[in-house]
Amino acid sequence: MAARDQDIRLCTTADGVKLAYAVSGDGPPLVMSATWLTHLEHQWRSLAWRPWLDAFSRGRKLLRYDARGCGLSDRDTSDLSFDNWVSDFECVIDAAVFGRFDLLATCWGGPIAITYAARHPERVNRLILYGTYALGRLRWNDRPNEIEKARVLLDLTRLGWGRDNHAFQQVWATAFQPGGTLDHLHSWCDQQRAATSAETAVRLLRIGWNADVREAARKVACPVLILHPERDAVVPLDQGRVLASLMPTSRFVQIDTENHMPLADEPAWLRIVDEIQAFLEEPIEHAPRNEALSLNVLTPRERAVLEGIAGGLDNAEIAASLGLSEKTIRNHITRVFDKIGVAHRYQAIVLARDAGLGFNNRLISAH
Repeated sequence: MAARDQDIRLCTTADGVKLAYAVSGDGPPLVMSATWLTHLEHQWRSLAWRPWLDAFSRGRKLLRYDARGCGLSDRDTSDLSFDNWVSDFECVIDAAVFGRFDLLATCWGGPIAITYAARHPERVNRLILYGTYALGRLRWNDRPNEIEKARVLLDLTRLGWGRDNHAFQQVWATAFQPGGTLDHLHSWCDQQRAATSAETAVRLLRIGWNADVREAARKVACPVLILHPERDAVVPLDQGRVLASLMPTSRFVQIDTENHMPLADEPAWLRIVDEIQAFLEEPIEHAPRNEALSLNVLTPRERAVLEGIAGGLDNAEIAASLGLSEKTIRNHITRVFDKIGVAHRYQAIVLARDAGLGFNNRLISAH
């Protein structure tokens, strides 16, 4: 498959920004949230992105888009914010007429996808997160050296954008693809020049690095697969683990690589593709949505437990909030699931939120 095999279209946001999106492949729908340096046509020539497009356009209908300020979308826009990123994502999905779909996000596309999945549980079947985070780099207050490094990288980005011989490129290559070749470095430079200007790149980086989607992560109801490079210098492994701890329906897979963007010929890439393909083939048991959940079947204590589940709390957190043991909470959960007719936690979350629980992250009194 190549760039010519994708169908590129335009949609317009509520504030008048034109966004370019592309559909390629055929099969069950899969959506990718935008990340830094997007260009719908150039990504097919990118050594970093071509493997992703080849792997996930086969047997699937893949939807991608260029973020505002990037690629084939409107470049001349001053209104750049995380809220706009999410609303733009909603606009593209609606324009492409995707109903229910699987969602794949890498790096700073993760916070966008997490926020969307929390807001629209009725649309997202499964969520795959690779090399991403709930808390952006400029918010790592427990790691002041990393915050300072991020500020230096912003300055280098502004000065060395798209220049093959600039020191910034060495920093970029070392961080994102330390195992890459000179061809990988040149490919990054080409994509930088194609994607956006230095000033816009810096503004976009600041938005991505200031994201905080911890509360949204707790509210994601669908099954989640989190994959994270073991020796990632861009988003450290501990950030992936923090993200997994926030998402009650997630499974965490540690990938043996030093590359934030995997190389097409390394074993880690084959592992990533195999894990994602297997996850996408798992059957989804949707919680029944045609009948409203009746909370009257639950005791006050069971309702409090369900409130905690809907709020994204794990068993230990629910136990601490209610002053009970984890074993007691597990017993309550078994009875709750039996009463409301679900087999999995994510199904309970969807039903409970339909009934109005879990949106204030505060347990209902069990007295």
